[in-house]
Amino acid sequence: MSNTVRVFQVDAFTTRRFAGNPAAVVLEADGLDEAGMRLLMRELHHGDAAFVLAPDSADHDLRVRFFTPHGETAFIGHATVAVHTVFAALGLSPRPRQKQRSGIVEISTTPQDERPPLIGIRQTAPPLGRRLEPGEIGALLEAVGLPVSALDERVPPLIAGAGSTRALLALRSGAQLGELRPDLPRLAQLSAALGAAGHFFFSLRPTAEGCDTEARMFCPALGIDEDPVSGNAHGMLGTYLVQLGLLAVQGGRAHFIGAQGQHMGRPGRVAITLEVDTTRTRYVQISGSGVIIFETQVSI
Repeated sequence: MSNTVRVFQVDAFTTRRFAGNPAAVVLEADGLDEAGMRLLMRELHHGDAAFVLAPDSADHDLRVRFFTPHGETAFIGHATVAVHTVFAALGLSPRPRQKQRSGIVEISTTPQDERPPLIGIRQTAPPLGRRLEPGEIGALLEAVGLPVSALDERVPPLIAGAGSTRALLALRSGAQLGELRPDLPRLAQLSAALGAAGHFFFSLRPTAEGCDTEARMFCPALGIDEDPVSGNAHGMLGTYLVQLGLLAVQGGRAHFIGAQGQHMGRPGRVAITLEVDTTRTRYVQISGSGVIIFETQVSI
């Protein structure tokens, strides 16, 4: 007996087709076992996927299992945006409490006139780890072909996040992001040495319009040469900028918009809102829109 599921391909963190970060959404996946999910992922090897399941207790409204081409993972931000973009497009009721291996996150869906709705993911602020040593910084910059003079001295490089960590490095100008020439095998080696699964290069002086920061991210240790748009990394960035006093905080909140993906031909935007207690960020909301590219049915 086969199980037939509805599969949607969605571009997240964008309002344009063929931009942002792509993800597959598999609805009503309760009939699939893990082997079936992995078979489907093998066919969808070009990106990430979210398998939507019924809740299994009263403290949440849906469950999601996330897979990358390399296996199951605890949480994927852009795939979460994709899931709730599909719900909104189908006219389904919002499901604000989403459970996955990493715990429960709060989801909001905000209509936007003629544009796709804005999907917000609210979660506790990510931890900030250690600052990088001069030798480690030099090795990372050498691996992308930049001199140490390219760094923005206001933002000391550090490692952020828990579980899926990122090295954050600030450049003086967004134009320097176009000059990066990543040595991917070397960056993968440095991930193991530094304890950072990915490397997030950003600038507070963006060249892209309509944003406050501009970024690129390389995660070859995870099998991702370059990530088009990362919501989680922008949440880490916002938490760090608040700590450094580089984001204005009014009424206990700070906001910024990050651009990523334009160097891959997949431009996207991430809106970040931080809930701040004095200089400590308590919660981060990562927001973005999504666009459905196609829908199909698959029998497994």
